[in-house]
Amino acid sequence: MQELMGSGDAVMREIERAFPAVQILVRGNEITFTGDEAQVAAASGAVDELRSVMAAGVPLTPQVARESVRMLAGARGVVTAAAGAAGGEPADASAARPVSVLSRSILSTRGRTIRPKTEGQAAYVQAIESHTITFGIGPAGTGKTYLAMAQAVAALQAKKVNRIVLTRPAVEAGERLGFLPGGLNEKIDPYLRPLYDALHDMVDPESIPRLMEAGTIEVAPLAYMRGRTLNDAFIILDEAQNTTQEQMKMFLTRLGFGSTMVVTGDVTQVDLPGGTRSGLRASREILDGIDDIAICELSAQDVVRHRLVSDIITAYAKADESRGPRGGGQQRRFKEERS
Repeated sequence: MQELMGSGDAVMREIERAFPAVQILVRGNEITFTGDEAQVAAASGAVDELRSVMAAGVPLTPQVARESVRMLAGARGVVTAAAGAAGGEPADASAARPVSVLSRSILSTRGRTIRPKTEGQAAYVQAIESHTITFGIGPAGTGKTYLAMAQAVAALQAKKVNRIVLTRPAVEAGERLGFLPGGLNEKIDPYLRPLYDALHDMVDPESIPRLMEAGTIEVAPLAYMRGRTLNDAFIILDEAQNTTQEQMKMFLTRLGFGSTMVVTGDVTQVDLPGGTRSGLRASREILDGIDDIAICELSAQDVVRHRLVSDIITAYAKADESRGPRGGGQQRRFKEERS
């Protein structure tokens, strides 16, 4: 019961927040629901599902509770269950159950297990496993890069690939940093730092220099991909919204035999100079419908950072819609030349 309630009763508070018309009373090992019959059935069903998730070995958190309730409500939930009780047969009801999504393990490393935390993330992971090229497009905090990195490390451990190649364009996010000191590695390190951060979460930090020296893990700027053919590799292109159409075409044509590619980015955060169209936006239209290429769209509902991040993303999206279409990228101002 203590684990079901969560730290500081945070998990049960999420259930109360999701079903405000239901009064929930907890005494000892018993939970009592009072209120509208349909709402009580929904709330008790959500708690039963959380028990199943917990039994599958998934630690309960407020985020897990929120996603479970959302999945049950959005994917036939109580309505389908009621129809099934009345004699109807719900089609593939198990596929909609949170326990079937949230208990799936991608990688177990350093004493913890990495799992998809939303239905959208689970579909993204499935797409990576079943396609040669996968595009993960969505806002910040949806786990695009992190899950792709987990899949890459899992593929390397299973000897499905011989190396991991991580790359991203060296484009500043709205600020001009000027000339950076040091050699090539020191200059590109700030741009590649997010990839290193995810890598350190999944691989023993002490072994990373050895793996990089052996070429098993390679982290490089996108400009260094031209002219290469990458065989038996798991290749991740991060921050792909900051590639041009030419750069995206160049990157995708590096694909070799036995390789898997994952392209991640957020089309709402383009840092290219004004008037330059994002290669990620273009590829989403150009490559749509091609066999063995998956395009996964993640949304604010798939954000796994602080709850406010999802609200912030939604608020900005509404503000952008109200302003209408805008030119993408940074705007550069030049003084008018006078003859």
